[in-house]
Amino acid sequence: MSVDTQRLYRTRTDRMIAGLCGGLGNFLGMDPTIVRLIVVLITFMWPFTPLVYLVIMLVVPEEPLDSESSLPLESEPEQAEHLQSPQ
Repeated sequence: MSVDTQRLYRTRTDRMIAGLCGGLGNFLGMDPTIVRLIVVLITFMWPFTPLVYLVIMLVVPEEPLDSESSLPLESEPEQAEHLQSPQ
């Protein structure tokens, strides 16, 4: 019996500073821009938000390269030759 749990990661693709808001948006199923706006609004109300952001940035790991939403892996040189058009 396998339980598929969703984990919070800092995103590699949708990042402005460290990928934390993008990863939180993916985790919550929200648009990362909305998460960024919420963080900015909270910063005006509670000035310790940047410090908390920094701590969370250091604790939350970056998403692994082999996940579905990560950057594609580099092509092998042999495979890249097949993708080029003949001259």
